[in-house]
Amino acid sequence: MTTENILLAALPPDLYKQLEKNMQQVELSYGEILNRPGETIEEVYFPLTCLISVTITMMDGMTVEAGVVGSREMVGINAFMGGRETTQTEYIVQVPGKAVRMKADLLLNEFDTNKSLRDVMLKYTQAYMAQISQNVACNRLHTIEQRMARWLLESSDRLNSDQLFLSHEFLSHMLGVRRASISETASHLQDKGLIQYSRNQIKTIDRQGLEETSCECYGVIKQEYDRLLNFKLEK
Repeated sequence: MTTENILLAALPPDLYKQLEKNMQQVELSYGEILNRPGETIEEVYFPLTCLISVTITMMDGMTVEAGVVGSREMVGINAFMGGRETTQTEYIVQVPGKAVRMKADLLLNEFDTNKSLRDVMLKYTQAYMAQISQNVACNRLHTIEQRMARWLLESSDRLNSDQLFLSHEFLSHMLGVRRASISETASHLQDKGLIQYSRNQIKTIDRQGLEETSCECYGVIKQEYDRLLNFKLEK
């Protein structure tokens, strides 16, 4: 079984082998919903090559992304936090790919008895909460261009790729803006030579320029992830 997910890669070899017997590698499809608000978490996912949005939908149907989950994260964090419901969030696959799936009960049992697993999961929880908290400020205070630049950088980091295949509609939901605003902002970033933009596809051309265009939030989140998830990988 692969260890492309850094949380799995950070586990001691003996614990990983023990858990591996209960892991299943799966292909997740675009638009697939892994957890809905109020549903009991039966399974957890560790993304390998896919990208998953954590979204909140308001009563009027408007949707905005609260966080992103990729090869540095997991889906189902509530499984080991005492509550077994996803509260108000929904997990939607935005970039299809591979993930490792396992039963939530098995992970919870190990979390309760294994300090190594507990240390990894708690550090991850702190990093993930930092991402969510910073995104709240970013969505409120920063421009669409800054937020799109941050989002492209964060997605690229998690996919280890400068090329993303995404629709206008999906981006508009993630950033909480109209599709026309997505087209206008992407065109502006392309005019500045930062990205190459076509229908359903965005390729980063000038990463340094994109970082300079992004707000401070990208650097803040990245620094916190690097600090907390800088595991000494044993495999």
